[in-house]
Parts: sequence; structure tokens; C-alpha cells
Amino acid sequence: MIAPVIECGDPAIEASLRDLLGRYGLELVMHPPGATLPGTWWGEPEAGIIGLTVHVRPDTPLHSALHEAGHLICMEPERRAALHTNAGGDDLEECGVCYLQILLADALPGVGRARLMQDMDAWGYSFRLGSTARWFEKDADDARAFLHAEGLTDSRGRLSFACRGGLEPARDATLRPTSQDATSLPNTRHDPVR
Repeated sequence: MIAPVIECGDPAIEASLRDLLGRYGLELVMHPPGATLPGTWWGEPEAGIIGLTVHVRPDTPLHSALHEAGHLICMEPERRAALHTNAGGDDLEECGVCYLQILLADALPGVGRARLMQDMDAWGYSFRLGSTARWFEKDADDARAFLHAEGLTDSRGRLSFACRGGLEPARDATLRPTSQDATSLPNTRHDPVR
């Protein structure tokens, strides 16, 4: 039996997600149960985005919050400045967002990429190779290249904690390094075809 997807209402998840988004200069707003979520494209309980803010409520799936945060991180500054609900972007950016949300999960204690990919599959994300993990490992060269070219990951595929186009990350010495800081990504072949 597959466990239910991780939701943002878990106090440990909320605190670590708030800290993670803060590293990017983004804000997390937790709305009460049943509240209308501002900026949600897909409707509740999916996360919403307006400006530099990710809106969630306790039943918002964590993968949704990370996905919408990924949009904020991956979009150009001009779109980010005028953002309300619709992230826009092209297919390559969407691939980058999906890949980035998985990397972001590694920065959350007790979550990690394997669990997030399981939740993405359970929620209905669809990839050509049949699962999120297979896409991430074998078919995401374009996403990795996009994230690196935009300065969102370093040459080893580690998070830069900066947004596309120069939104400076928060500089807080109290934030701990993440487990992802010590890992590198597998499969660095250069196949531009998805």
C-alpha cells in the first residue's frame, strides 16, 4: 500500500519548507484549513503563487508547494515581478521546474527525492518513461542543462539557492547545509532529445 502524499500541514514540513523558500528570498504563507488559496492555477488544495509568495494550506501536497516554488525560482525576473497565478513559461522551463522540485525535496529533512518522486507518481505526474524516477534518472538531460545554464544549479547539479535572473538568496548563517549539498547527480550524458 502506498502512503498518502506528504502534506504541508505537518509542523516539521511547514517549518523546513519555510526555511528552504527563505533561502531563495521567497515567502510561504500557510492559510487555514478549507480557506480559498490565492494564486492557485489548479484549484485547492494545490499551491498558489503570487509575486514571491507560495500560498498553501495544511492539506496542500508538498510536491505542489515545491513545484510552484520551482516556477518562481525558474522564471525570468520580469514574469516574477508581475506574477499572479499563471506561471507561464515553455516546455523546457516546465521540465526544469519538475527536476528542481525533486532537488528541493533533498533539502527537506525526512523527505528526499525518492519520497517526492513517489508522491509525484501517486498524484498523477506523467512522464514518457512511465515514472518520475525513470525520467529523472534517464530522460532529464534537458532539465539539468536548463537549471545549470540559468545558474540554478552548479556544475555538479547542486542547488545554488538563487533565482533565475539574479533574485539574491537570503543570506542567513543560521540555515544548515542540506544533504543535497554533498551529493552529485547521476547520468550526465548529453542527449537533448526527450
